[in-house]
Amino acid sequence: MTGTPPDLDAIRSGGKPALARALAAIETAAGSAGLAALLDTAWRGPRAHVLGITGPPGVGKSTLVDRLITIWREAGETVGVIAVDPSSRKSGGALLGDRTRLKTDPNDDGIFVRSMAARDRLGGLSDHAIAATVLMRAVFDRVIVETVGIGQSEADIVLVADTVLLCLQPASGDSLQFMKAGVMELPDIVAVTKADLGDAAARARGDAESALALARPAPGNWRAPVVLVAAATGAGLDDLLGEVARHRDWSDDTGAFQRRRQAQTRAWIEEGIRAQFGRQGLAAVDIGSALKTEGPFTAERKLVDQLKARFR
Repeated sequence: MTGTPPDLDAIRSGGKPALARALAAIETAAGSAGLAALLDTAWRGPRAHVLGITGPPGVGKSTLVDRLITIWREAGETVGVIAVDPSSRKSGGALLGDRTRLKTDPNDDGIFVRSMAARDRLGGLSDHAIAATVLMRAVFDRVIVETVGIGQSEADIVLVADTVLLCLQPASGDSLQFMKAGVMELPDIVAVTKADLGDAAARARGDAESALALARPAPGNWRAPVVLVAAATGAGLDDLLGEVARHRDWSDDTGAFQRRRQAQTRAWIEEGIRAQFGRQGLAAVDIGSALKTEGPFTAERKLVDQLKARFR
């Protein structure tokens, strides 16, 4: 963990350089006891509501993120953004680099954007996005996770988001394609972007509402609303933010928020163990018992050590 601040307080007080070093350590010090301890501390002290934004390429996710950043910063809230981008085949790094597309002030310590390469993952996130989200939600008031936008394999967003926002665009057939792939079971809110297209946007909204009705029963008493948004002009943003706030309040009131984060925590460990040891390894460990005494990152590290000793 060379170069990484020793604790969460140092990261919170150290500004962008301290956070950048800590995020770099997620990639360079993966699996170390020190990094696991830092991430467990962050996991125990979350501040932010995490908005996950997903949808196909070209739908306008980055434009929407840019407008949300502006609104929240004008309201005095700090914002962290994790933008997962397609990977360069040569370097493995982020190919598009959302930091070049978002109009943020480099001197504003209240906003931090981190681009992360998807590498070979097909779920819309990168390998280190979960840890980065846990760290950033302990530092900022708001966190946005924007997925790579690969189309129909976007299920990973539920591993980190408190509210999942699916973006669709008019005349694209996205809602029907996503219904076939099961993606319409994921969103808490759907935004039809480029709503200034008029009748085409209204038809897309109707298609999305029909797809949602067919795709799943609503969990609890929450029914995913479909909102028309034109991020370029700002139209519909108040409605969208109102739905985000309504979902957050509903989640708090019904206990869905706590249940979701508990399920996410267990899923992180399951995914990490399955990736290294497959189903056999997953069947050989007791994740529930491990989580009774440890945070998820230390618990996973210890379980991995047990499995390595067992299967070597």
